[in-house]
Amino acid sequence: MPTIEIMAPVGCWDSLAAAIEAGATSVYFGIEHLNMRARSSANFTTDDLRKIVAICQEAKVKTYLTLNTVMYPEDLPLMREIVDTAKQVGLSAIIASDISVLQYAHSQGVEVHLSTQLNIANTEALRFYAQYADVVVLARELNMTQVAAIYKDIQEQDIRGPKGELIRIEMFCHGALCMAVSGKCYLSLNNLGASANRGACMQACRRGYIVKDKESDLELQVDNQYIMSPKDLKTIGFLNKMLDAGVRVLKIEGRARGPEYVKTVVECYKEAVEAWQNGEYNGVAVDNLTPRSLTAQCTVTIEDKIADWNTRLARVFNRGFWDGYYQGQKMGEWTHEYGSQATRKKVYAGRCTDYFKKIGVAEFFLEAVPQITEGDELLVTGETTGAYELVAHDLHDEPGNPQPTVYQGYAFAIKTDRPIRRGDKLFIMKSE
Repeated sequence: MPTIEIMAPVGCWDSLAAAIEAGATSVYFGIEHLNMRARSSANFTTDDLRKIVAICQEAKVKTYLTLNTVMYPEDLPLMREIVDTAKQVGLSAIIASDISVLQYAHSQGVEVHLSTQLNIANTEALRFYAQYADVVVLARELNMTQVAAIYKDIQEQDIRGPKGELIRIEMFCHGALCMAVSGKCYLSLNNLGASANRGACMQACRRGYIVKDKESDLELQVDNQYIMSPKDLKTIGFLNKMLDAGVRVLKIEGRARGPEYVKTVVECYKEAVEAWQNGEYNGVAVDNLTPRSLTAQCTVTIEDKIADWNTRLARVFNRGFWDGYYQGQKMGEWTHEYGSQATRKKVYAGRCTDYFKKIGVAEFFLEAVPQITEGDELLVTGETTGAYELVAHDLHDEPGNPQPTVYQGYAFAIKTDRPIRRGDKLFIMKSE
């Protein structure tokens, strides 16, 4: 049974802890401004690299650094400095698209992964780039039959990367999609002077627009005002087709999203991969592949599991879901409203003021919501805490008296089954 890697997005320390806790095989992140989320997420600095790598090495999690923007001449000194530092601290690999990065990282003996920005859609292009890289993110516009054909070519033509191993195929399995081919969009640059290809996308496509006839000034009727904002990709219901087609690294989009998103999505896809490895997915629709038979009788069917994963994934940030182009769809599916359509919304409530390790009790100061009541769903996030969910139970006021409800402006205590840090943020989860 092949090893499947689950790659988690990390845009902050909280998300890093959440990814490790959820069981991610690898994490990817950006530093400074030479990455495709330079503006939308809280990127790390070059000085943070050593700490990130040390944390991940201890947890046996691989570390991938995104250096995947278009590089201008003035960027090259910083690029080389970042690659040199990455090599010194033992980073696992660099994700890149610009040939200057591919060549320099390769010359320094740093493993390279090919970014989706390269839009690799055939074996000949892959063979060329294989001289630099060991992993390829294929174009997200391919369907699984096309991916399976490339995977077959890799094996039959013995296409290997610098490490001497067969090239591994990586593809996005979940998260936001761009309306442009492989993310190469110029709308933000044209409208707002901020280049998406330089990591500064202003999300102009996610806005609502009125369409008018320039000659007559008549407004044109369209079915949806968000005509350039795709729904989010979700493959949990046909993940077996991706894995049977030869995908070996599942990449989750979302470096700008919260730690609860990272934790939930990693956990769901990790469970789905385990179901595939255990033979619980039965039947595939990809051409020329052998259907996977059910090897064990389960009281819970794969349909039940998929329904549960869908429910959990819907609770965190999403713009609605679709299959992307992976199952042969030619046109995109568009959102019908701005922002997240998650079934739950997190509302900041307060912060941790103390934690009593011996009795496993955390103290919080409630400063931003009117009250918390027995039974409320809570979320605690922090640099080492990651994303910890719990239900309000056995609440006590500051003197230690049991209280069914605690109120804004006061401290309260609650028992936890894991350590919490002072300064961790407390949220209340509201159903939409």
